Amino acid sequence: MTTKTLKPFFRSSRWLSALLVGALAMPPAWAQNNNLPSLGNGEGISLGAERQLGDRIARELYRDPDYLEDPVLDEYIQRLWTPLVKAAAARGELSPELQERFAWRILLGRDRSVNAFALPGGYLGVHLGLIAVVSSDAELASVLAHELSHVTQRHIARSMDEQSKMTPWVIGSMILGAIAVSKNPQAAQGLIVGGQAAAIQSQLSYSRDMEREADRVGFGVLSEAGYDPQGFVGMFNKLQQSAGVNDNGAYPYLRSHPLTTERIADMQARLQLTGPVKSPPSDMVQAMLSARAKVMSQNDVEALKAWTQDSKAASAQATPAQKAGALYAATLAHLQLREGRAAESALQSLVPLAAANPQAHRLVTLLQAELAIRQERFASALQTLDAASSKPFKRPELMIAAQALLRLPPRPERAAITLQLREWVTQAPNDAQAWNTLASMLNLQGQALSSLRAEGEAQMARMDWPGAVDRFRAAQDWARNNRLQAGDHIEASIVDTRLRQAQAQIRAIQTER
Repeated sequence: MTTKTLKPFFRSSRWLSALLVGALAMPPAWAQNNNLPSLGNGEGISLGAERQLGDRIARELYRDPDYLEDPVLDEYIQRLWTPLVKAAAARGELSPELQERFAWRILLGRDRSVNAFALPGGYLGVHLGLIAVVSSDAELASVLAHELSHVTQRHIARSMDEQSKMTPWVIGSMILGAIAVSKNPQAAQGLIVGGQAAAIQSQLSYSRDMEREADRVGFGVLSEAGYDPQGFVGMFNKLQQSAGVNDNGAYPYLRSHPLTTERIADMQARLQLTGPVKSPPSDMVQAMLSARAKVMSQNDVEALKAWTQDSKAASAQATPAQKAGALYAATLAHLQLREGRAAESALQSLVPLAAANPQAHRLVTLLQAELAIRQERFASALQTLDAASSKPFKRPELMIAAQALLRLPPRPERAAITLQLREWVTQAPNDAQAWNTLASMLNLQGQALSSLRAEGEAQMARMDWPGAVDRFRAAQDWARNNRLQAGDHIEASIVDTRLRQAQAQIRAIQTER
């Protein structure tokens, strides 16, 4: 399947639940009754099969041109996500077995729609449009808690009890096929009118029950993780304002999600039990991260130019956070437009605003280093990071420093950054971007075997098994045709093992087809 076909996944996944259950409810139709449908018990598909299904879908999403790897936003999402996972485990929602066997990966999509979605096997998707509209950590964390709860409650597995005899490959193909038509909301309503009306209607209601359960469980997880539960209400208000997809005039029984107004009322009732809460203060860090998401979701010149002319940047009525967000967006938009001098001017106005806030100052430092990289002032980028950042570097600083070193003559910092990258991928073996960066650094230092192995690991992280086989075989060829140095024998042994693992994955896929 081509990436063009998959593009609607990142663009219109709000219809995923309706289309998924609709596709799975095709003949034979499910038995009907007059009662609310059971949520199921999840016994129709094993943890292993659900993980396989998620792997099939995620592998295609990694190839989608809308898939985004951005160290700054990736770090932000992970910062919010980690406490939620711990809270779900502490509450008993996330069992040790589920935590171990599922992927728990979040994929960013370069899409302006306000959306996030859960997939089988512990994969989550987050659109940049969602990050762009939130005004607090709690709002974004509420969405992540909701989607996390879809996974911990195994909602997709529970919806597949009747299809348990299907292989993950077949079910995954059906989901991807449903996603391909998800840009047409009328398709879901059209299914109601057809011969499968009873089955589709049952499953849309079924999905609403799951949404309510994800709201309830997610609310508890959010609170347990230490976030302001008001974030749920704030996020629902934004969802209602952003598109009106749940309140667009369609009858409630045609919807896969409960009415947003209904969900807001439910969350407000829950908030009354937790005691009074205060509105969070304007957050400068959040404003800058939202600005980054807004600009990076744009792909046309006119939209980028609009971000360079935000009146809040110079408005006397704007709060410091609003000004910082506008100036951050202007700087990044100028960078995207290759307007170096204008970017420098906006950045200089931003620096004093963030000086008193350590986290905001760090974001400005990273932006300064990015600007230096774009202007090919690579030594300056390193100096900026060295002057403002503690050692060892965190991931965003590490990735930018490596970019600079790859373009500079040999420097003492090369060995230190390479070592940090090695240590990082040991802790985060699914970080494909870090593996690719490490491969480039190793190749620059003449460590060809280790570089080829790192390229293979990057492909493994993206579940591109044929690509991984190609890189590992290239590493084997190099080992056979060159004299191995100290440590190369261990590397060659790892390559042999990883090659066999990649080949086994390919055989498993071919068997399921």
